[in-house]
Order: sequence, then structure tokens, then C-alpha cells
Amino acid sequence: MQDKINEIERQVDESVKDVTSSKSLQEIKLKFLGKTGKISELMKNMRDVPPEQRPSMGKLLNALRQWTEEKFSSLEALIKDAELKKKYEIEKIDVTLPAKRAPEGAYHPNTLVRNELISIFSGMGFEVFEGPEIENDYYNFTALNTPADHPARDMQDTFYLSQDLLLRTQTSAGQIRYMENKKPPLKVLSPGKVYRSDDDATHSPMFSQMEGLVVDKGITLCDLKGMLDEFAKKIFGTEIKTRLRPSYFPFTEPSVEVDVSCSECGGKGCRLCKGTGWIEVLGAGMVNRRVLEVCGVDPDIYSGFAFGMGIERIAMLKYGINNMKFLFEGDTRLLKQFKA
Repeated sequence: MQDKINEIERQVDESVKDVTSSKSLQEIKLKFLGKTGKISELMKNMRDVPPEQRPSMGKLLNALRQWTEEKFSSLEALIKDAELKKKYEIEKIDVTLPAKRAPEGAYHPNTLVRNELISIFSGMGFEVFEGPEIENDYYNFTALNTPADHPARDMQDTFYLSQDLLLRTQTSAGQIRYMENKKPPLKVLSPGKVYRSDDDATHSPMFSQMEGLVVDKGITLCDLKGMLDEFAKKIFGTEIKTRLRPSYFPFTEPSVEVDVSCSECGGKGCRLCKGTGWIEVLGAGMVNRRVLEVCGVDPDIYSGFAFGMGIERIAMLKYGINNMKFLFEGDTRLLKQFKA
């Protein structure tokens, strides 16, 4: 028995000689002190020892077990201390080093233009009103004097959710809601997302629009022209000129397309303006009598004008962006150019 005890002591010393981790030490500890460990096996073999020798043998085995436990405990303390020091070294922070700077964000061009437009028109006395993006046929078409057979109502141009509900194709729907609950005189600006089945370099199925409406006594097309002149100078620069061209919209009569002189060539003609010296920026006109009547406004007493522009289009012209898709891709190389 003594020889077995001596052999186990030798094996313990040999096993822990090169141990450097708590995990390895635990595995060796189980090998000797576990339920099926070598010392536990010797304890089980005590039943084969003659009764008169059991006290002395038990004393030897208990001494072996105590020595082994103390051996492992002291090693475990040393290894844990070494592991803790190593962890502290890895996680050490030099507080004298300069802090890592988080990259600064920038406003999206659309946001910059939207905020600037709201600021410009708010300075002219406009109130901001945002209608719902899911509209019904009445507000999006019927109340805006859009005929039942108008192409804009077709499935290929409008995203329908049901027979009566749709994703609004224009923020003009918000103007109808506003006029139903407000009495003239009024000035309202209606920004928001709109949706149309259209997709190319200058069009997107979803884009941002901003529409304005003024209703009061004695409002004329001259008032519209003067306001748009002021808008163009503030958004594009003081040298910009505007012109009105006859057009057609169901909700305005007369209707006009509004052009600004090309900022690239100063109106002389270039690739950007296709040699004309002018760039179309928005549609406008005098509010149709029928639209005023639908909203409970007497067209014999009040008149008004309305205008609508695509925020992406204004951003593209203002910042020289040649493809609308750049505004939707989230490419940080583009956005970094707009840091304040």
C-alpha cells in the first residue's frame, strides 16, 4: 500500500509540473480526487485490507488525500493569480491616450432642402400641415377635380391598397383636408412622401413632395409669380430668374409650369438645361373653382393659388446630383459631402 501511495505522490508532482491554466488543473485534480480518481479507488480498496491494518492504512490514505488537496489548492491560487494579472494586462486602458472620435453624421440632402423650404415659406406666413400617406380616392383625386377616366387613376400609375384606399400620389390631398377645417384667409405648406409607379434616373416610385396653397380675397397669378421669384432667389441664388409656361392640371385653372434660369450656364444654354437656358422646377396655378366649392369656399369671394414641387428634384438641381437614385442608396460617400 505504501508503494502505491508513493507512486501516486510522484504522479501528482509529475502531472502538475507544467500546468498553466485553471481548466487543466481541474482536469488533473479530478483524475486523482474525483469519484473515480486514483485516491478514491484506493479508499474503496480498504475493504480488502485486514481489519488489524485498517487504522494505519486509513491514516496513510487520509494523509495522502490531505497532501494532494493542499497541493492542488496552492497551485490553483497561483494559477488564478497569474491568469488575473494576464487579464488585467490585456484589458489595460491607457487613460492618457486621446479618445477615439466617433464619425460625425450629416443631414441628407433631402432633409437640408426640406428644412430650407419650410424656413423660406414659413417666413412668408405659411403654416405646415402633413396629411396621411394612405389616402382615399376622394381626397387624392375626386376633391381635386380629377376626372374618373384620368390616366393618373390607372393601376399602372397609382399604388392601390383596396378599391378606395391608395398610397397618395400627391400631397395636394392634405390641402383639401386643411381647407375643410380652416376658413380663408389661409396659407399652408404640405410636405411629405408620395408614391407613383414610375422609376428611372429622374423618377422614383417613392419621393418627397412639397405643396403650397394660398386662399384669400383678390389673389391673382401675379401674387403667385412674385412669391415664386422670392422662393427661387432664396433657394438657388439672387441671380436666378423665373418664368411661367402654360400647362394643365385638373385642380388649377389657369395652370403653369415654372422654370428657373439655369444656374450652370446663367441662361446661355448648356448640357444641364439641354441648350434652353431654363430648367423646370415645379407646377402651379390658380386653384380651380370646383376645388374651392368642394371645400366649402365661395369662389366668387375668394381665389387662391397652389404650387407643388419634388424635394428630390430641387436637391438635385441645388447640389448638382445627376441621378435621383443616389438620394436613396444611403452611400456615405455622397452624404459626407453635406457635412455642415
